[in-house]
Amino acid sequence: MATIRVLIADDHAVVRQGLRTFLELQDDIEVVADACNGEEAVSAALEGSPDVVLMDLVMPGLDGIEATRRILRERPSTRVIALTSFLEDDKVLPAVRAGAAGYLLKDVEPAELVRAIHTVNDGEALLHPAVTARVLREVAADERAPEADGALTAREREVLALVARGLPNKLIARELGIAEKTVKAHVSSILAKLGVTDRTQAALLAVRRGWVEP
Repeated sequence: MATIRVLIADDHAVVRQGLRTFLELQDDIEVVADACNGEEAVSAALEGSPDVVLMDLVMPGLDGIEATRRILRERPSTRVIALTSFLEDDKVLPAVRAGAAGYLLKDVEPAELVRAIHTVNDGEALLHPAVTARVLREVAADERAPEADGALTAREREVLALVARGLPNKLIARELGIAEKTVKAHVSSILAKLGVTDRTQAALLAVRRGWVEP
C-alpha cells in the first residue's frame, strides 16, 4: 500500500501538533511537513511534494485560498483539503474555485478525516454536506448561462447529477446499479467532454448551466 504524503498548514500550533500526532498513527499516511501560514505552505508544498495538503483558510499574511491557488498552479496533481473552523460565507466558493478537492469543518471526526484524505488522494472530491449545499446555492444564485449538454450520454447525465449531489463513486455505483469502475470511466469521460479538471468543477458547471437543480 502506497504511503500518502500529507502537509498540514494551520496558524495554530496546537492544531498542527494534534493533526500530526493523530495522522502519524496511520500506517499509510506520512506527515512530511507543517506550515503556520500561507507562504510557508506554498514553500513546503513545492519542496516536499505532498500528495494531500490540509489547508486552514484563515492564516496571517497569505491566506489559505491564495496558497491553494499557488500550490495547484505549480503542482496540479496535489490535492488540497480546506479545513476550517466554521462555514465562512465568503470562503466556501473561493476555496472550491481555487481548486480545493475537499472542504471540511474542523469538528470532523478523526476517522472521517482519514477517509477524506484517502478519498481526495484517489482523485475524488469531498465536501462537508453543509458545504455542498452552500456551494450549490451560491452557484445557482449566479447568472446562469444555459448550454446544451448533448455531448453527454444519458448515463453520463445521470452520473453528473449524482456527482453534483456530492456522492462518491461507490455510492453512485450503488445508486445506479453499475460497477464502480464503470462510474470512474463515466466521470473521466464527463470531465473530458466538459473541459474541466475535477468533479467539483464539473458539478459547479452543471448547476451554473441549469442541467441539475441545486
